[in-house]
Amino acid sequence: MSKKWGVKMEIKMNSISVVIKGKRIFSNITDTMNSGDMVALTGSSGCGKTTLLNCLGLIQPIESGSILINGKDTSKWNDKDKTKFWHKYATFIYQDYGIIEDETVAYNITLDKSKAKSKAVKNILDKVGLNGRDSELAIVLSGGEKQRIGIARAILKNASIIYADEPTASLDSENRQIVISLLKECASNGAIVILATHDDRLVSECNKVISLNKNRN
Repeated sequence: MSKKWGVKMEIKMNSISVVIKGKRIFSNITDTMNSGDMVALTGSSGCGKTTLLNCLGLIQPIESGSILINGKDTSKWNDKDKTKFWHKYATFIYQDYGIIEDETVAYNITLDKSKAKSKAVKNILDKVGLNGRDSELAIVLSGGEKQRIGIARAILKNASIIYADEPTASLDSENRQIVISLLKECASNGAIVILATHDDRLVSECNKVISLNKNRN
């Protein structure tokens, strides 16, 4: 990861608001994120951090306002456009790891058995501290190791945008620091890294913080 990867991206929120089942989750959020930004979405429990993350990932629709990606209004995108965006540019690191436990570590990174033994996968496993474990079943991994699999997927993909939902939740201090360092390196290599988190240590490493507590009404 010594070279820049992904393509240059900009995400712009213009006064976005979300209402779910008649309840206003947040309103009038305006901000801009660019390649190299590490962005923390913060706030008290239930304030809408994950909802905003999903909006930025085009998973959750917004009620009003607009989300522009490289100047294009995503409200005009159809399912094919969104699928293309995820295929080419974005990846999601899940709080519950998103691991297929009865498959190998290498397969969980590539999701393609024909690529699971490639040199690139071995190099990435070394990078995330899982070298030599490519043939092990993912079920034997610890929580921190499973979280590193999600980051390894982003590195293999050269993802331009990385979305992560509570990526350090329930990790011990050692794995927490490994995950934070890997996410920082992804940002330094050109990705926009967007994190829904309540981890103050992780927030302190971000160059941009968007607090949802100020946008509840």
